[in-house]
Amino acid sequence: MTEPTRVLVADDQVLLRVGLRMLVETTSDLVVVGEAGTGEQAVELSGRLRPDVVLMDVRMPGLDGLEATRRIRAANGEARVVILTTFDLDEYVYAALRAGASGFLLKDIPPADLLAAIRVVASGEALLAPTVTRRLIAEFARRTDSEPPLARELSDVTGREREVLVLIARGLTNPEIAERLRVSLSTVKTHVRRLLGKLAVHDRAQLVIVAYETGLVSASPPHARLGLRYGGAGQRP
Repeated sequence: MTEPTRVLVADDQVLLRVGLRMLVETTSDLVVVGEAGTGEQAVELSGRLRPDVVLMDVRMPGLDGLEATRRIRAANGEARVVILTTFDLDEYVYAALRAGASGFLLKDIPPADLLAAIRVVASGEALLAPTVTRRLIAEFARRTDSEPPLARELSDVTGREREVLVLIARGLTNPEIAERLRVSLSTVKTHVRRLLGKLAVHDRAQLVIVAYETGLVSASPPHARLGLRYGGAGQRP
């Protein structure tokens, strides 16, 4: 029998933590293994309890959720962090992904969608709420217009892998990439796995960050899709 996904809830509001625990534990495939009221507690409990997914508030006393996310990701590379907040400001979205978060959701998300989001992130996918996707694209545009590309090493990435990386950043799924490049789905998955390894990132969200920050992809018009989906079918890797 498959073990349930282990969830850590980090929020400074007791009622919200209790509510999230009750919601998560209405399902048999998810279980809350701990609750944290501060960023420091979230880091400590993540190291001790080894959760699969951390639901992380941004604004907490002391250590904030973004720095807590960085520390959790550094100490436990297997833990997936979902930022859950009432704020959809640009700097939070961008900073959350840079910190290593695999998702960014607003607290008004419907309960069923939150449960689905936990499962998607636990499976290795990345996601953003639809309401913040356009903001993230705008943030990429602002940064790429005013800052030179980062000097991240791309020399080990092959030409075909660069093609795949560009399409991921444009929002295409693995099947769509396979169709566009006229290769098999298994070949696309192999390219994605190699990109994750060569670029030392943990999921597709981070691949999108790399594609934009290195200048490999420029910011798209607001109507374009980004390679971070919400509520869609998981695609490994």
